[in-house]
Amino acid sequence: MNQIVTRQAALEDLEAVVPLFDAYRQFYKQPSDPQAAGVFLRDKFNHGESVVFLAWQGPTPVGFTQLFPSFSSVSMARVFLLNDLFVAPSHRRQGVGALLLDAAVQYGRSLGAVRLSLTTNIENLTAQATYEAQGWKRDEAFYVYHFLPAVP
Repeated sequence: MNQIVTRQAALEDLEAVVPLFDAYRQFYKQPSDPQAAGVFLRDKFNHGESVVFLAWQGPTPVGFTQLFPSFSSVSMARVFLLNDLFVAPSHRRQGVGALLLDAAVQYGRSLGAVRLSLTTNIENLTAQATYEAQGWKRDEAFYVYHFLPAVP
């Protein structure tokens, strides 16, 4: 069996990322829409609005994570939001998620980020266990608020 490797994705990897991104969205109860997924990801690549890491087993993409850059005013430093992490069901429990998390952390460190943050569904206990096993800590100091304006 081929070793699993991670690397930063580029626009040339769009075709490999789209099916994983679409499956990720379906995991969160969104309808499949590969075309819209491709448009969304292409836009992020073209405008430098996110950083994607892909996990590969040989020629097969088996997982991805996507980071969105931001800044901490208090720290006056860069932070990243790890917004998406997905591993193909056939490759779960093989350390792929941990490899992707490590790639994200190394990337953040290389750019001097003071924090990487993520959120996950309260019921996603498998993901929570993975994050905690990799040293991520659940925030107990801040409440998270969202404002979702009414859609006309």
